[in-house]
Amino acid sequence: MPPRLEDRPNMRLLGQAGSRQYLSTPALILDLDAFEANVAAMASWARETGIGLRPHAKTHKSSRIAKALIAAGAKGSSVATISEAEAFVDAGVGGVLITSTLVTGDKIARLVALNDRARDLMVIADDPGNVEKLAGAASAAKPLNVMIDVEVGSGRTGVVGTASVINLIERVNSYPSLRFAGLQAYNGSVQAIPGHSDRAAKLDADLTPLRELLAALSARGVKPPIVSGGGTGTHQLDAKSGLFTELQPGSYIVMDRIYGACDLRGSGLGTFRHSLFVRTSVISTAKPGYVTTDAGLKAFSTDSGAPVIATGAPQGATYSFKGDEHGRISFAEPGQSMAIGHQVECVPPHCDPTVNLYDCYHVVRGDTLVDIWPIDGRGHW
Repeated sequence: MPPRLEDRPNMRLLGQAGSRQYLSTPALILDLDAFEANVAAMASWARETGIGLRPHAKTHKSSRIAKALIAAGAKGSSVATISEAEAFVDAGVGGVLITSTLVTGDKIARLVALNDRARDLMVIADDPGNVEKLAGAASAAKPLNVMIDVEVGSGRTGVVGTASVINLIERVNSYPSLRFAGLQAYNGSVQAIPGHSDRAAKLDADLTPLRELLAALSARGVKPPIVSGGGTGTHQLDAKSGLFTELQPGSYIVMDRIYGACDLRGSGLGTFRHSLFVRTSVISTAKPGYVTTDAGLKAFSTDSGAPVIATGAPQGATYSFKGDEHGRISFAEPGQSMAIGHQVECVPPHCDPTVNLYDCYHVVRGDTLVDIWPIDGRGHW
C-alpha cells in the first residue's frame, strides 16, 4: 500500500523556492503552467468550434484533473475501466462515459450499483447478448444509459455494419431499464500518424461507416443524442467532419514523445505544451561516456521507444533503459560529464501507461513544488 500523501518524502519541500531541483526521484512531474495553458487552449478551441469535450481520463487517471477539465467547460469525463469510473463518481465527477464494454457479471453488477449513485453515467455496448445482460441487471427506476459502439477503424470493440447498429439500437430501446444515449465511434489507429495530411486521409476513409450510419438513422427520423469519439491526434479533423457532437481527447493536457512528433492541426507548429515529465537522479558516474540514473523500466512506459531528455543533461545526450530500476544518459561528445546527484527531466514516450506507474503527481509551478495530487484512478480492480 502506498504511503499517505502527508508521509511522502517530498511533502517537506512544498512551497519552498527551488524545490523542484531537490525532489526524491524518480518523480512524476506535472508542470502547472503548461498544463493550464493546454487545458485553456483546447477549451477555447472547442468553444469556437462549437464541439463538446468529454476528455479521456485514461491519460491522467486523476479525479482532480477531471474536475479541472469540467470547470474549464468539459461535459464530463471519459474513462476506460469500471474502477476508473468508480473512483471518479465517488469523487464527485459527473458525466462519466465508460468507453470499453463491461460484459462479466461482476462488472455489470458494479456498473448498476455505480449508476444508482452517479450523475449521467454512460456505458458502451456492441453485442446483443451484452445488452440483454445489462437490461436484466439494471432497474427501470433509474435506467442505464447505453451508447452503441461503432467500428470506425480501431479493430477493437464496435459494431460492424449499419443494419447491425440499427438493430442494436432498437434492442436497447425495447428495454425499460435501458436508455439509448447515442453512439461512440473512436479510431485509435490514426491518432499518432505524424503527418497531418496522411492522418486526414486515413481518418476520412475510416469514418465512412459512421457517415452511412448517421444518414440511415436520419432517414428513419432518428438523431442520436450524442455522437462521441475522436482524440488528441484527430480532434481538429473530427470537428471538421461534422459527424461528432463531442470529442474524447486526453493526451493534449500533458503530451508525450508520440504526440510531440505529430503535426496536430496542419500548421507544422506545436499546438500543446509538454507538461508531464519524469524526474530522475544520476546515481553513478563510474564509467566513461555515460552516467546511470535511478529511472528504468519501472519509471517509464516501454511500448513506444525511449524517453526524450528535456532538461538537465549536456547537449545531444540521449536516454536509454538499463534495467528495471536504472537508466542511462549517454553523452554525445567526449569530455561531457554530469555529477552524482544531478537531476534531469524526461518527456515520457507514452503518457498514459507512464502515469499508470505512479500514484501521485508532483505539481510544480516554475521551480517550486506547489502540491502533490493523488492518481486515484490508476490500476485495475
